[in-house]
Amino acid sequence: MSHIIDPSHRNPPANRRTVGDQFSTTQPSVAQHLGHQTKPTKSKINTKSPEYIANYKEMLEMVDQLNERLQEATFQGSDRLLALHHKRGSILARDRLELLLDDDSPFMELCPLAGYGQDDMTIGGSQVAGIGLVCGIECMVSANVPTLQGGASNATTLARGERLGRIAWENRLPHIQLVQSAGANLAQQSRVFHPGGAVFRHLAERSKAGLPSVAVVFGNSTAGGAYIPGMSDYSIMVKGKAQVFLGGPPLVKMATGEISDAESLGGADMHSRKSGVSDQLAMDEYHAIAMAREFVSGLNWTKQGQLPIRHLKGLFDQPLYDPDEILGIVSANIRIPFDAVEVIIRLVDGSRFTQFKPLYGPNLICGWATIHGIPVGILANNNVLFPPEANKATQFIQLCNMRDTPILYLHNITGFMVGKKYEEEGIIKAGARFINAVSNSQVPCITIVMGASYGAGNYAMAGRAYNPRFLFSWPNSKCSVMGAEQLTGVLDIVMRDSAKKSGKVIDEEMAKASMDMFQAMVESESDVYWTSSRCIDDGVIDPRETRTILGFCLSVCYNTEVKGGNLYGVSRM
Repeated sequence: MSHIIDPSHRNPPANRRTVGDQFSTTQPSVAQHLGHQTKPTKSKINTKSPEYIANYKEMLEMVDQLNERLQEATFQGSDRLLALHHKRGSILARDRLELLLDDDSPFMELCPLAGYGQDDMTIGGSQVAGIGLVCGIECMVSANVPTLQGGASNATTLARGERLGRIAWENRLPHIQLVQSAGANLAQQSRVFHPGGAVFRHLAERSKAGLPSVAVVFGNSTAGGAYIPGMSDYSIMVKGKAQVFLGGPPLVKMATGEISDAESLGGADMHSRKSGVSDQLAMDEYHAIAMAREFVSGLNWTKQGQLPIRHLKGLFDQPLYDPDEILGIVSANIRIPFDAVEVIIRLVDGSRFTQFKPLYGPNLICGWATIHGIPVGILANNNVLFPPEANKATQFIQLCNMRDTPILYLHNITGFMVGKKYEEEGIIKAGARFINAVSNSQVPCITIVMGASYGAGNYAMAGRAYNPRFLFSWPNSKCSVMGAEQLTGVLDIVMRDSAKKSGKVIDEEMAKASMDMFQAMVESESDVYWTSSRCIDDGVIDPRETRTILGFCLSVCYNTEVKGGNLYGVSRM
């Protein structure tokens, strides 16, 4: 069975594998064999200190809360609906995915908390989706959950689908959809109709680009949903169950007066024999899934990028320091700083990290390492950014492009330094060069939000707007234009200045109530679960799973050619 990568599976059964297991090495050290010159970086962390123990306890509580939310996201409907589904001889959505994926292979669910805490939404958008191995090929896979509101598409379904589609496109992944849906959630038609059309445009664009799409239809696929099998490169329908039509029998009768039944109107047998919408007629659900696997196995699919031999053969060391210690290094309170190097040496192979310009711009750590044998350039925040940090980052990003090396951004940033002195020193120009480099860099980048991610600092460190291949958040992290307290203070100053200029008298009690309400709103909207619910990240992860997830994501990135660029546009010097 495949292993779903999330913190609730930190200790999987012995017969199941995590993403990291497929690459792990049993050798005590391969550094000498590979000719490494870089010595491991020594840790300065005292795991018995009161600070470490307090941090660990608080972060563990946050991870436990994350696990509870992820468990909620696995809900597939009431016991009554599940029993009815089984009675019909149907397989549950998550079990369908398990059958599709290779045995003992990894599966990384993406955006599992999409829709969390939003009214009128289902967690995950009534679907299960992520990247897994099918016949040894990394594929984007998704399955409607028909036992949850009929698998109907709501606004969250489309937001999540848009993000999944972009990941599949950028990383050149075949896409397999296990279809059984009641169609659009009509109560949300104004939010679903227009963005829903992009689903079909993207299928057409994928086909033109040579990125295979497969639709396996297990039940209803009506109205616009009929175009999913209709526009996929390959469609499989289950005999006696799949029903695909633009308009069902009631609509047909109302529109034309014609009386028909669902099977003759849009059944799998009809589409396989007459319309040609179906490419294969499966006798049952197991047969359909086997057919999908058979199609993928015949794709002759290869990665365009060349993964290092040491990655393919597992010739790399584990970190010298246990990733579990990250929980004691990072504080649950994002106002308390921590040394990013201590996190890095618990993520990279053999804890070997070669720093770039270690004495210049010390608030931004830059350097090279390998993760699961794959070279990577790392930028990590240690404090606010000054002009030297921005200049250092710009050069480092250019070097990574020259070396065709993927980049990892580790966020813990409140932004760029402000003040007259720094404006005169050109903080805007330096920041602009930094953002120019991030924007025009051509190598794949992955972003991890470890703590704060505020303002232009978020932009400079390849936040969501800068299209990293993947972006994950830790459960303690926060993201917004600035901290809630600071933002409220700025708004209060602006309000008072405006009142003074217009000669108005401020009602202090009313002003305080307004500011308190605003601060609470910003706190809520910067919370990691608020942002994850809206697909601003690709998932909230247990910090201890970061190395494992990075190894898998880097492998996925190599489905495309990893090639740097050297064009960065105009920069003020």
